[in-house]
Amino acid sequence: MMVRSTLKYLAPAAFAACLTLGAGVASAQEPIKIGAFLAVTGPAAFLGDPEQKTLEMYVDKINAAGGVLGRKLQLISYDSGGDAEKARTFAKRLIEQDKVDAIIGGSTTGETMAVVPLVEQAGIPFISLAGAVVVIEPVKKWVFKTPHTDRMACEKIFVDMQERKISKIALISGPGGFDKSMRAECLKVAPKYKIEILADETYGAGDTDMTAQLTKIKNTPGVQAVLNAGFGSGPAIVTKNYRQVGVPFPFYQSHGVASKEYIKLSGGAADGVRLPAAALLVADKLPDSDPQKKVVVDYKNAYAERWKSDVSTFGGHAYDGLWLLVDAMKKAGTTDKAKVRDALENTKGFMGTAGVVNMSPTDHMGLDLTAFRMLVIKNGDWELGN
Repeated sequence: MMVRSTLKYLAPAAFAACLTLGAGVASAQEPIKIGAFLAVTGPAAFLGDPEQKTLEMYVDKINAAGGVLGRKLQLISYDSGGDAEKARTFAKRLIEQDKVDAIIGGSTTGETMAVVPLVEQAGIPFISLAGAVVVIEPVKKWVFKTPHTDRMACEKIFVDMQERKISKIALISGPGGFDKSMRAECLKVAPKYKIEILADETYGAGDTDMTAQLTKIKNTPGVQAVLNAGFGSGPAIVTKNYRQVGVPFPFYQSHGVASKEYIKLSGGAADGVRLPAAALLVADKLPDSDPQKKVVVDYKNAYAERWKSDVSTFGGHAYDGLWLLVDAMKKAGTTDKAKVRDALENTKGFMGTAGVVNMSPTDHMGLDLTAFRMLVIKNGDWELGN
């Protein structure tokens, strides 16, 4: 299903001066076509819906400011429903029929990896919004990503555990591509942080009760904390069951639950959960001296005004992807795919909602651990966890 193809010329009611692109008055040239495939509906809609809304909002804003390189942007977006095969079909359509200049999308790791061979063969810049490290490792010539990786999440959590004198933990994870990848990355990097994993439980896609796994964890001698590697509805069920079973240890989640939807689904059970996430979730609580504050506050306020709903880090991934692409086109001075790719790869000092991006030929994400903030949920809201 096609979500939307936008070519808008009407300006929003208000538009911050900082968004002015300096491209001059847009001419009657052909628009720059930005393709997208996102999980706008289906089980991963909590990812794709804010991503779609963010792209629509900023394409409108950019066009209202004169476009890019004197040309309007046209967003051509398809709803993959989180299905990898649909994602592949839509990516093929974007490349061969719609003839887009670049692609942003892949709300999930499965969708993204299904599309990677197509964009590599076609030679088209592709910015993924998926979390797993496999998206960019090994480096793929035409593939970039904006979210922090699952490996980074493991490392940020393990650093926090070290600071809290926690060294023996239990893992629980779901069946999704992100879940499996993060579990594997946590197992891989745990020795580096002197973390010993005493229990390693899993749950299925259709499971609605994880009390059996959590009871086993609760009864495992020596466990000091529990980490749930996953996203979607699974972590909310785990969180509720965690409290029901009365597991007495600190509980960590991944950045895959970094939206108010997780808190709503978990109810009061989410209070006390610790997780690594982007500064966007605590935008208004950052000190004024924080160099990221203006970017995240401006995006948060613009999103809330336009869509009358809470911002999420997932929409922020789309914000970063679009602006990285715009920045690369401006620096390249063209929409030539190879030159835009090169400009993306040489991005330095780009301040996004995820953090400061410094890419290189060996790093097509460009974030380090400082881009993550450790948060804790208190009274149904996000708080800085340090």
